[in-house]
Amino acid sequence: MSEAQFYTFLTGGLSLAIALLILVAWNLWRMREEASAGRASALAGVAHELRINLHRMISELSQVAHHPGVGPDVLLPIRSPQLDGVNRSLINTNRNGIAVLGSTYQEMEARKLGLRAILAQGRAPETELDDAMDAAINGIAALYIWEVHKGALPAEIGRVRSWSVRDWMKTKNFRADAFPGMHLRDEVVERLRLYGLELTPRPLTHTAWEYYSMQYDRHADERGPLGRRRAEKAEKEKPEGKGGLFGFGRKKEEDAPVDDDAAELAPAAAYDPGPEDQVAAEEVTYQQAAPQDTGYTYEDETSLEEQDIPGQDHDPQRTN
Repeated sequence: MSEAQFYTFLTGGLSLAIALLILVAWNLWRMREEASAGRASALAGVAHELRINLHRMISELSQVAHHPGVGPDVLLPIRSPQLDGVNRSLINTNRNGIAVLGSTYQEMEARKLGLRAILAQGRAPETELDDAMDAAINGIAALYIWEVHKGALPAEIGRVRSWSVRDWMKTKNFRADAFPGMHLRDEVVERLRLYGLELTPRPLTHTAWEYYSMQYDRHADERGPLGRRRAEKAEKEKPEGKGGLFGFGRKKEEDAPVDDDAAELAPAAAYDPGPEDQVAAEEVTYQQAAPQDTGYTYEDETSLEEQDIPGQDHDPQRTN
């Protein structure tokens, strides 16, 4: 084999190997794309299957509500082959959402069985019909979370406008008047709020009067706006002796030093007698002078000694 033939053989072999590698890679990519498409189709089939079952259940419950004399044959059993296939396969998807759909199917089937038993006995369904309607509302809420938010938890979804939910129900042909005496779309929105989904705008919890009254004090002027007005806060009095920078200013007047010499040299204020003092002085002038008291003197003592007292010349008579 010449050198030219060797290089030709080597080039052809490498080209064939590269072509084989490309073919294998393309087949692997095609298998992966088919698996991904099959996975998406299976998950979409789960949502489509649940939507069909919900529409049929809503139609059956409407017939029972509008025609009390219907028999149990109106309620057909619920089957979910798509969901069962997803559960059996190893599809990488949100298993929490799949579990929610499974529990929703179980609730719907149980409510329909209870309603079928009541209709078979010929009794009027009351609480059983309400429970079946409640199960249908739960099914619509679970379908919305699965189809729009891929089965995520309500806490992970974030804020959603309630009108988006209503528009989605319109596109899926869920009529608001499907159940008698109930607005179906409003009930689904409230059920999603109950599940923990944050829907905006939030429902009103106060009337306009109650809301604006919350901004005022209940102990207030009745003639104020809305009958209540918060009382104005009293201004704090500035403490005496403080002022200037950092509270260092003039001292209090009582703390100021007093000059003793100036106080002594200051002339005393003239006494101005009041009207009561003048009246008392006039009463004293009109009073009579009191008689003078004669005291005991030395002259009186001598006059008593000079008097002759006969009983004092001799001793008194003695008796045995």
